Amino acid sequence: MSACLPADAEPAHTERAHPPHSPPPRRRGFRIAGADLSAAVAVFLIALPLSLGISLATGAPLQAGLVAAAVGGLVAGRLGGSPLQVSGPAAGLTVVTADLIHQYGWRTTCAVTVLAGLSQLALGCLRVARAALAVSPAIVHGMLAGIGVTIAVAQLHIVLGGEPQSSVPDNLLALPAQLARLDPAALAVSVLTLAVLLLWPRLPGRAGHLLRRTPAALVAVGGATAVAATAGLVLPVVDLPSWRSHALAGLPEGPVLGLVAAVLTTTLVCSVQSLLGATAVDKLAAARPGAGHVVRSDLDREMLGQGAANVVSGALGGLPVAGVAVRSTANVHAGAVSRNATMLHGALVVTAALLLVPLLELIPLASLAALVMAVGARMVSLHHIRTVTRHREVLVYAVTALGVISLGVLEGVALGIAVAVGVALHRLTRTRITHEEENGVHHVHVRGQLTFLAVPRLSRALHLVPQGAGVVVALDGSFMDHAAYETLQDWQRAHTARGGSVRITGRRAGVRIAEPGALAFRTAPDGESASTGDCRCRPWTAWRNHQCDRPSPAQDTGVCPDETLESGETAPETDRDPTARGRTPSSRQLVRGLSTFQRRTAPLVRSELARLAREGQRPSQLFLTCADSRVVTSMITSSGPGDLFVVRNVGNLVPPPGAESGDDSVAAAIEYAVDVLAVRSITVCGHSGCGAMQALLDSRPASPAVTPLGRWLRYGGPSLERLRDPAAPAPRLAGRDPADDVERLCLTNVVQQLEHLRAHESVARALQEGSLELHGVYFHVGEAQAYLLAEQEEERVFDRVRDVDLAV
Repeated sequence: MSACLPADAEPAHTERAHPPHSPPPRRRGFRIAGADLSAAVAVFLIALPLSLGISLATGAPLQAGLVAAAVGGLVAGRLGGSPLQVSGPAAGLTVVTADLIHQYGWRTTCAVTVLAGLSQLALGCLRVARAALAVSPAIVHGMLAGIGVTIAVAQLHIVLGGEPQSSVPDNLLALPAQLARLDPAALAVSVLTLAVLLLWPRLPGRAGHLLRRTPAALVAVGGATAVAATAGLVLPVVDLPSWRSHALAGLPEGPVLGLVAAVLTTTLVCSVQSLLGATAVDKLAAARPGAGHVVRSDLDREMLGQGAANVVSGALGGLPVAGVAVRSTANVHAGAVSRNATMLHGALVVTAALLLVPLLELIPLASLAALVMAVGARMVSLHHIRTVTRHREVLVYAVTALGVISLGVLEGVALGIAVAVGVALHRLTRTRITHEEENGVHHVHVRGQLTFLAVPRLSRALHLVPQGAGVVVALDGSFMDHAAYETLQDWQRAHTARGGSVRITGRRAGVRIAEPGALAFRTAPDGESASTGDCRCRPWTAWRNHQCDRPSPAQDTGVCPDETLESGETAPETDRDPTARGRTPSSRQLVRGLSTFQRRTAPLVRSELARLAREGQRPSQLFLTCADSRVVTSMITSSGPGDLFVVRNVGNLVPPPGAESGDDSVAAAIEYAVDVLAVRSITVCGHSGCGAMQALLDSRPASPAVTPLGRWLRYGGPSLERLRDPAAPAPRLAGRDPADDVERLCLTNVVQQLEHLRAHESVARALQEGSLELHGVYFHVGEAQAYLLAEQEEERVFDRVRDVDLAV
């Protein structure tokens, strides 16, 4: 375990007491911020009744919920990669745990929890945490909805004063008989609990605002307990046996396949719920007012922390542990700034379990059941249903939920995955191909994706075209696999060889449909795609000015022909572009690029540029990067006109203030961006294979700078010194060491230039006011991968930026 768990270093998150990318201050002993203390108390007051209620719902010993809450706070809180997420017994695990207890007994259930924790540790060591996020959201939401329905139906029997059955169908069948013999006292306490839960968050006025700071769950359970005690109601109450008789984990007993399925189910639900919760907590933390620089959770470390917590909880006789949305949300809203809040909440649970037993044993079980029933009902989210309906995945959601309700969690998820795959295949294969003739021209229209499954229909439609006829093939889709590509190309060559003409079009400008790795069709000026024979242009042809990988017969300058004649032959270049006569290849290339912009791009951006011309520029970022032609700022940041204020120079260098260079261009841009444009962030972006960094490494220490380039590169000298300083921590790239000295210097240079930025007066002032953030980015050209600089204790790590980081 120790080989996989991270060091004691805290991961970067919202917890920071110093500006981003600056050296961390020295530790001065253990301190707890006031915000962490108040957040811990708020979460504790929510966790205490919920932990008891979930224990009741699973049929486990009531102490098991307290053990899981304490372990989740102390172990997962200390070792996990999401400092603000609060872990403990979760409602999403109720059905799984209840089924395990029913089949194998409590001691074997604890052993399954330990084995599930070991499985999570193994997954964390393999660094596959993000793979869990690849599960369709419709499946996850359907699973949670099914679990919620199961919880609510089961707890309804306790609310009515009875005992729940083992499954949802059995509970529904037994409901009429339970209604006939309901317990009025239990029902009254439950209704009171539900009423307080519903009305407490809606208290009006200033007094209501103050009262709402007390968690509704605590008020509901506490109020119901007080009313029951005052009225002298005779009801089943919490019974906490002595800790001396608390049952611990034992050796697992039962069929091997059943136990393996139980471990897999527990691992799946715990992991998915925790990882999705961690990403949701990141969003909540980033949305807080004055949140400042927020670094996303380390999901692999979170998996390790959750695994360690489950091992400890199971060994101590506790319920399975996972990230809990209710407690995590309360923690963030209460203002927690570090993992100390989560850990302190765990310590408070331990204190309550040892010292508050007499008070806890006054709580009616009906009140706890009503609380858990409300939590289960909330797991069926109308927002999620609307979302999956809008994305046409309601079938996946419904099948998963019904499968969980009727069969079980693992079976329901398996059904959901099968239906999701079927829906994806159906969408991929739902291709409509039509053929019609209009004014002597044959039109073949393909709607949808062209895969090998559609090749027979495509061939039949193409062979309806007579020899020598003119044909337009309209492709209305975004993907074509190799089989369809070869079919269309072979038919096109054969048809044009027999005197026919072929024009291949697309409905939307810029859409190119081709086999992976090679584009057969180029977007024509009118938004159509024209066949270019052997010339295969890439999707970025506008940037490369139609540079081709393979010259065609009509090429004498290395560029694709602008037009394709209907006979398949290409017109001479001078016939197509009168302005090209008498020009050099480089000038023709410039003119063609400008002409392409005027014809294709300008109509699309004219209205936006007109607005920017009227309103002026309001960029949100200053982006300082290298002049290297391979670094396209708008591409790697997905930005458009008016978004970035860009400064480019050789080596993405920031001369420190006061440098005797006679060149204030970078300093002037920084001052203008911060003081006039009021940008909210400044990014220094380095890149792989930087020639300036290579020149720095090759330079002699005492050689005088006699050329402008040499004089400019001296501002990279501090980066070189930092690289060679054995006391300075070397930056890492996504958990690995840099590949060579050039990459190491590129990374070090980003860190050093951020230090130069902080020395500028305008930047230092904005950082102190909290109106500006600094970011470091490294762009690996060969990998087409962006890395974002993150502080991790004494280390500076460039982490990958992935799509799944942005949403759940």
